[in-house]
Amino acid sequence: MATQTKPRRAQVVLVHPDDDVIVAVHALTAGETVEVGGEPITLTSDVPAGHKIARRRLDEGAHVRRYGHVIGRASAPVEEGAHVHSHNLDTRLEGEIEYQYAPQDARPVEVGSRANGSVPTFEGYRRPDGRVGTRNEIWIVNTVGCVNTAARRIARFAEERTDALDHVDGVHSFSHPYGCSQLGDDLEYTQKALAGLIRHPNAGGVLVLGLGCENNQMEDLLAQAGEGVRRERIRFFNSQEVLDEVEEGLDAVQELAELMKADRRETCPVTDLVVGVKCGGSDAFSGLTANPLVGRLTDRLTGLGAPVLQTEVPEMFGAEESLLNRAIDEGTFESAAGMINGFKRYFRDHDQPVYENPSPGNKEGGLTTLEEKSLGAVQKGGQAQVTQILDYAEAVDPDTGGLALVYGPGNDGVSSTNMVAAGATLLLFTTGRGTPLGFPVPTLKISSNTEIAEKKPHWIDFDAGRLLAPDADPQALDDEFFDLVRRVASGEKRANNEEADYREIAIWKGGVTL
Repeated sequence: MATQTKPRRAQVVLVHPDDDVIVAVHALTAGETVEVGGEPITLTSDVPAGHKIARRRLDEGAHVRRYGHVIGRASAPVEEGAHVHSHNLDTRLEGEIEYQYAPQDARPVEVGSRANGSVPTFEGYRRPDGRVGTRNEIWIVNTVGCVNTAARRIARFAEERTDALDHVDGVHSFSHPYGCSQLGDDLEYTQKALAGLIRHPNAGGVLVLGLGCENNQMEDLLAQAGEGVRRERIRFFNSQEVLDEVEEGLDAVQELAELMKADRRETCPVTDLVVGVKCGGSDAFSGLTANPLVGRLTDRLTGLGAPVLQTEVPEMFGAEESLLNRAIDEGTFESAAGMINGFKRYFRDHDQPVYENPSPGNKEGGLTTLEEKSLGAVQKGGQAQVTQILDYAEAVDPDTGGLALVYGPGNDGVSSTNMVAAGATLLLFTTGRGTPLGFPVPTLKISSNTEIAEKKPHWIDFDAGRLLAPDADPQALDDEFFDLVRRVASGEKRANNEEADYREIAIWKGGVTL
């Protein structure tokens, strides 16, 4: 094989000056030479795009750094220029840790900034309780999977009556298989998730459709939704108690639509926007492009006083201290540490390894250990102060700015639904592998690489892979992204998941089914 001797600068990325590895932007072959900090490195093996290359020789057992933090230990000697991946890099993570609070610099929440007239704005639907929706839709929430089809038929037939609903942003049902034969925590998780949808500010009206004999009884679910829910904007009935559940549902939707005729968008500060941040199908570029892009938006929003939601607790393992030490006070720190150790116990209680991530797709994309994946994933939270620790599907306090950590798994469907139930009115979903998934609120997909953006333009809303271009202007791309978020929140533009009508929910199953 011919050897290339002229270094090519654009082929690799060094994230932090202390890192032991660099990342290949494009696929490279053995014998090629790249340049890092003025020093040439000749590859000893082929390296796929997104994978790591040893910047220096590493002895067996040596700690290996990326993002300036340890991502594992060398399981064999590694020569300079060698491909670094599962064959020579292992996790060094263990079980529960007794964390110590060591506060570090974070972007503080600006108290009182909501009243500042210079705060950017969007056009939203302000509800009587002060929360602001990004859409004004009718949502059909069913207590039990038995009535999924009936709920879908009501939504479909209602949408066909366009003359009566042209002032409504949409009528949508959200199928799920639960609500029957559930006990304890399992039933509670279902009720908490569905209650979060019932009280959501993007729903100008809600039809709650039940069967009648399910464990998830109608009155219990409505009680779970809370006293503050807009009862005048809710219609509910059990299908066993009416002659034709579809006709009854269509009448209820019509009543709700009439009540929504006076709803109008109004100018609101972006501090009224509640964003949830999520990554799915990560690759090695996620932590270089898409997640830092979202993190900078998080810093921009929380710096003004807005809340931002982040979940996926197992994808904090190995990077948790960068979050814990940004806690606004020691009580918040203790709650966050308890959340992380509690999730580790959840794994062990089910006889599962705590560090069984990354997934096969993540590994193919260049991620080797959970530490590496987590250090890239937590960048979605920027450097914001951690101000709220929420249980699964617990309602966020929209008046408390800063980063809110929500207890829940990393699964794309469950974690995204979790944040919507907690009150997120728009989701920012980064991906290196691509996914069509969407949720009840606008779900903007941000690709970590340009290839997937060009291959799946009907999935991807923003190409963060452009940050890898040699002439990239990060500030201009940040501003472009912020503008896109405001336009989608204002209803000027629909997210691709809305255009394709991808709107799913997934509820965390946490207990016993009869």
